[in-house]
Amino acid sequence: MSVKSSISLTDQQDAFARSLVESGRYASLSSVLQQGLELLRQKTETETVETAALRELVQRRLNGPMITATEMESRVSAMIERKRRVVRVDS
Repeated sequence: MSVKSSISLTDQQDAFARSLVESGRYASLSSVLQQGLELLRQKTETETVETAALRELVQRRLNGPMITATEMESRVSAMIERKRRVVRVDS
């Protein structure tokens, strides 16, 4: 089903959309706008999924085991030392 809508575009947006039609990439201005809205819908859905995944990860980290700052410093120092040995960098 199609719905007719009245929209306003800037001069730049109109010129760009018309250039896409004139180049044969799209059949009409409606096609250009439909594709743009579809891309925006997909982007919005992707951002929603990514945000939910990040929230879940943060919550799991907050609920997970904690280590002290001293332990973290020790782990970071050990990791740096291992990397230095791998790439043969002098301390």
